[in-house]
Amino acid sequence: MDLEYTIVRSPRRRKLTITVERDRSVVVHAPAATADEKIHRLVESKRQWIFEKIRHAQKYDAPPPPPGKELVNGESALYLGRSYRIEISPTGSGGIEFVQKFRVPADLADRRLEAFRSWYIARAEEKILPRVRHHARQLGVEFSEARIVDNRYRWGSCTAKNNLTFNWRLIKAPMSVIDYVVVHELAHLIEPNHTPQFWNIIKAQIANMDKPKQWLKEHGQLLEQSL
Repeated sequence: MDLEYTIVRSPRRRKLTITVERDRSVVVHAPAATADEKIHRLVESKRQWIFEKIRHAQKYDAPPPPPGKELVNGESALYLGRSYRIEISPTGSGGIEFVQKFRVPADLADRRLEAFRSWYIARAEEKILPRVRHHARQLGVEFSEARIVDNRYRWGSCTAKNNLTFNWRLIKAPMSVIDYVVVHELAHLIEPNHTPQFWNIIKAQIANMDKPKQWLKEHGQLLEQSL
């Protein structure tokens, strides 16, 4: 069976690694000068492991329904790790308002998914990007640019040019999880690979890093839902 994969080269990377993304695509991360033949040999040697990952039923454990979830018009939405009810206001116009619940003007009701996406992106830029700057100062690193993006299958990324991107859906997660993802990507500016040194860098900033890491594993699917 043919095995398709994407190669991502970086001058900062020192060894070859293979990841299977949540959309089951295979990505090989390689040092810039690595020959295609060497990459091919690695992929072939890991063929069984790769197919086991691809065929896995799901990337996350099935999340339990949130306890005590309040529903209005059959819907609610996540924000910073908590679920808040949605109220369709029969009057009023403009955008979504948040006051311990989401107030959606009636004229946006038919476009509420689009409206929520815009609202989430604005909040992500407002709350996540300052955390990037804060943790960069704490780590003593510099980055070229940090942006909020629509990347359904990655929570964050760090490019060879020191650009950082973060999935807007993270704004649905608790702030501790956001901080974990931010520090994770910033740590790649110091150590490109997931070595023991890399995890020590994160642990020095987030002592209980296993907790937000486990939260993403258990609840990542919730963040990917439309609301």
